[in-house]
Amino acid sequence: MPERMVGKQAPRFEMDAVMPNKEFKKVSLEENMKNDKWTVLFFYPMDFTFVCPTEITAMSDRYEEFDDLDAVVIGASTDTIHTHLAWIKTDRKENGIGDLNYPLAADTNHVVARDYGVLIEEEGIALRGLFIISPEGEMMYSVVNHNNIGRDVDETLRVLQALQTGGLCPANWKPGQATLNV
Repeated sequence: MPERMVGKQAPRFEMDAVMPNKEFKKVSLEENMKNDKWTVLFFYPMDFTFVCPTEITAMSDRYEEFDDLDAVVIGASTDTIHTHLAWIKTDRKENGIGDLNYPLAADTNHVVARDYGVLIEEEGIALRGLFIISPEGEMMYSVVNHNNIGRDVDETLRVLQALQTGGLCPANWKPGQATLNV
């Protein structure tokens, strides 16, 4: 039986990544915590596929909104940083993703995908998992879905803003609306 992660300390990670300037560096949860940032970590199955670029570019196109909310976005798959870089250097019109505003991390040893419960062991790829982690390292939100279905950036931003209110947010809550008083 999988262990619950929400409400507990998120598994720490450090991965090699291709940064927005196309340099290779490391990304880590510890670094985000040290900088008092929220972390939006999302896994996708693999580079040069069909649904993945729609999500990755949608997140990149809205990156300023995450930045305004003191959140760092990190995309991750089990592909290498070299494959990530080749995909970034491929134009969007050619099934590439072009320039990105956040890093793409390489979980080539599958440790992070396994720690986050999204690794499909027999295929060596990740499910579509999205995790929102507080600046204190607490796992605040976790959603995993089938690889055929892309995620909604509006919903990710809405959940992040709801978590940042520190209040009780009712169903269909939208930013700017009141939270529940109990």
